[in-house]
Amino acid sequence: MYSWIWRHLPGPLAVRLGELVVLLAAAVALLFLVVFPRVESLLPYSDVTVNQQPDTASPSP
Repeated sequence: MYSWIWRHLPGPLAVRLGELVVLLAAAVALLFLVVFPRVESLLPYSDVTVNQQPDTASPSP
């Protein structure tokens, strides 16, 4: 897949590297701005419960 993308990018090596960086940045931005927020509600990691334990180190009066 990566070789297919590399072969289809136009221009010399320097231009191809620049285009590759832009494509990578666009993919990361798409993931962080669109995909991850939409699937966040489907993940169980936001259902966190923290129970406060009684302090057993201090003596009771």
